[in-house]
Amino acid sequence: MLRKTGIDKRPTDAPVQVRAPGDRATGLGSGVTGDEIFDRRHHGGDDQAVYAYAREDLDHWSAELSRDLPHGTFGENLTTRGIDVTGALIGERWRIGPDLLLEVSVPRIPCATFARWMDLPSWVKTFTQAALPGAYLRVLTPGTIRAGDEITITHRPTHDITIALAFRAMTLERALLPRLLDAPALPEKTLADARAYASRTPA
Repeated sequence: MLRKTGIDKRPTDAPVQVRAPGDRATGLGSGVTGDEIFDRRHHGGDDQAVYAYAREDLDHWSAELSRDLPHGTFGENLTTRGIDVTGALIGERWRIGPDLLLEVSVPRIPCATFARWMDLPSWVKTFTQAALPGAYLRVLTPGTIRAGDEITITHRPTHDITIALAFRAMTLERALLPRLLDAPALPEKTLADARAYASRTPA
């Protein structure tokens, strides 16, 4: 049985307000007005205010799974086109519409609810091995967006820590964790895990 989930997203042509949601446990949950976060223990809050997934990566999965995957299927608030979400740098900043400014914060880690939603028991393993996780973003400046708004990358950090590399370090390639310390825009918990791993690893 599928538990109550906020993964199910549907496209809209209406303008949508986006703002920083605050603390995961006590804040608004999602940064997107009208969105709901049900598992506040693992999802939501300022570091996971908005979830973006590339249409190109959805098309990859559509071919792999031989099924139609409309915008929003993976629970993304933004289905992008023409943006390398997997290759986005941690701390990269995106301007959308006249006001909204987002910052790439951390990759999405798949969970059992996602697997149940996809109705694929092996989905967590499959999704993890592909390393096409999509990106969570935090809200630096609130604003209103709507379908078709252009995304402009306004800042790229000088390090080389991408969403893909961070995802691999956080999942199947833990030896990469110390490299994440070069990306201070990662959530503090992720940086703490990287510091702890580095302290246990001989130089």
